[in-house]
Amino acid sequence: MTARQPAAATARLRLLRTPGVGPVTYRQLIARFGDAEAALAALPTLARRGGGEGPRIAEVALVEREQAAVARLGATYLFLGDPDYPPLLAELADAPVALIRRGDLRLPARPCVAMVGARNASAAACRFARQIAHELTEAGVTVVSGLARGIDTAAHHGALAGGTIGVIACGIDIVFPPENAGLQEAVATQGLLLAEQPPGTEPRARLFPYRNRIIAGLSQATLVVEAAPRSGSLITARLAGEAGRDVLAVPGSPLDPRARGCNQLIRDGAILVQETADILEQIRPIDPRAAVRMPAAPFDAGPATEPSDRDRQAITGLLGPVPVAIDELVRQSSRPPAIVQTVLLELELAGRIDRHAGGRVALA
Repeated sequence: MTARQPAAATARLRLLRTPGVGPVTYRQLIARFGDAEAALAALPTLARRGGGEGPRIAEVALVEREQAAVARLGATYLFLGDPDYPPLLAELADAPVALIRRGDLRLPARPCVAMVGARNASAAACRFARQIAHELTEAGVTVVSGLARGIDTAAHHGALAGGTIGVIACGIDIVFPPENAGLQEAVATQGLLLAEQPPGTEPRARLFPYRNRIIAGLSQATLVVEAAPRSGSLITARLAGEAGRDVLAVPGSPLDPRARGCNQLIRDGAILVQETADILEQIRPIDPRAAVRMPAAPFDAGPATEPSDRDRQAITGLLGPVPVAIDELVRQSSRPPAIVQTVLLELELAGRIDRHAGGRVALA
């Protein structure tokens, strides 16, 4: 747990585990109401204004069972705003509010490079990834990856002795793929293992993009070693680019489908990597500590202006099944950003909209 009172941590987890409250909504609620207890009390009213019955608030007993499970596993929580929270990850607008971790929290404070790639990677690519990861850690760089088959596994093995972070898309007590059980335990004991999901959560397809944003968010740069078009590795690369981080790629033969994603990234402007020196040259000019800054809350923490029914109608009328940027809603509705954010908050708590990558929203 953290240095804060346990009751405060329980309230934050209750708010976070309430359906409809994601990282962005959580931060808006805290910025507006000051703390989790006040935000929990306000949820029913906000949801009614959005046209819904309101989310079923997570019960104290449910959260306390989760906390007990985390403690039994030898893990601890890491909350956004805690002193040890990874500073580069905190820059994301949708940074995880709570991470569950086992391992060394000093590793994210070092320069970090993400290494991702194909699950069915070639033997040559795996050997190259293992070598690059080892050489990066020898240079004082932490290697971040997702403990998947192929390139992820090779990267973790190469970096294990020098410092690696594994981010998983399931509970910290779940191993996926099963053959990486030994590797996952080694990462947890020799490096750092991070999970955003509560214990017992099985890996599901929809959770992997959330995992990918953490991998990209922890890192100054993301290196794609081998990837087919439309792969999860390219999602990680896109998220890194959207976060303003460097995207690097290893070129491959145009005859190998597993290289097409990397070649496409390079054609689109990614930095070509042939050896470890190419990566170090890219990240060393920037001291990551100089770039660290806690992000401004996406909701004005000052006195909130309540939207009128006319405001709600104007903003809701602009929404549809296709995701639209919030900035575009502000422009087309001619409403202040705080009003638009408040209406979207109400609609999300009512279950009427979904949030998408890149600060976009759509009708649920």
